Amino acid sequence: MKIAVDPEPRTWPGGRTLADGRRLYWWREVVTVVALYAIYSGIRNANEGSARLAFEHAREVMHWQRMVGLNIEATLQDWALHFKPLVIGLNYVYGSLHFVVTGAVIIYLFRRHPDDYPRWRNALAVTTALALIGFVFWPLMPPRLLPARYGFVDTLARYPTLWSFDSGAMQKFSNQYAAMPSLHFAWSLFCACALNGRVRSRGWRLAACAYPALTLVAIVLTGNHFLLDAVGGAAVLGIGYLLTRPRLARSSTREVQDRASLRPVSR
Repeated sequence: MKIAVDPEPRTWPGGRTLADGRRLYWWREVVTVVALYAIYSGIRNANEGSARLAFEHAREVMHWQRMVGLNIEATLQDWALHFKPLVIGLNYVYGSLHFVVTGAVIIYLFRRHPDDYPRWRNALAVTTALALIGFVFWPLMPPRLLPARYGFVDTLARYPTLWSFDSGAMQKFSNQYAAMPSLHFAWSLFCACALNGRVRSRGWRLAACAYPALTLVAIVLTGNHFLLDAVGGAAVLGIGYLLTRPRLARSSTREVQDRASLRPVSR
């Protein structure tokens, strides 16, 4: 006699059931994200480092870029400053999309691709933790804070915009030397990678691919990052993904095997 077992529902009020039987509750995910970000912000902003050390690191970055012909941020920004609407628009990109798009992608994965969500959520968490280590142990002065002789302009100060977290009064509450690696670029690349193969519309696929490029333009032309900061951001994302994927794969396989051993058998 074969015992019929009703398949476990994929969704229920308040969460998702994954293919391997694990359950995700949206409220628990929100609490976890808020708690982790609070811890991250507290450590990040409490470890600003000295201005002198951050300045020396900036000079080192410019030296390394000069060696490979990439010390071009000041030239690019000087060109962009001739187009005020462009600069203001990039200020908003820098100050807003960083959180809005990343949050939207996380929600999209949870709702539409719950089986993929844990892997990408953990990869983002590890990426952010690795970046925090960089902020604490290698403070870096962003181009916009360098002395005037280097030719950079703080566009957030010259053209004030909403959601500006790095100029004016907000400087007292934000680590000004957390530039290496660039989390703006790391998170934008995370969004593109997480959406790759998961969005069907051609327009959304193009938007996902273009988002890291737009972020790179914004962080450079607003004087908030060097090009090498973006390279660092890509590196920590790659490391974060590699560190979390094998563990999740082994965990998922083990849980599937455990569930299979508990299934009723035919007689």
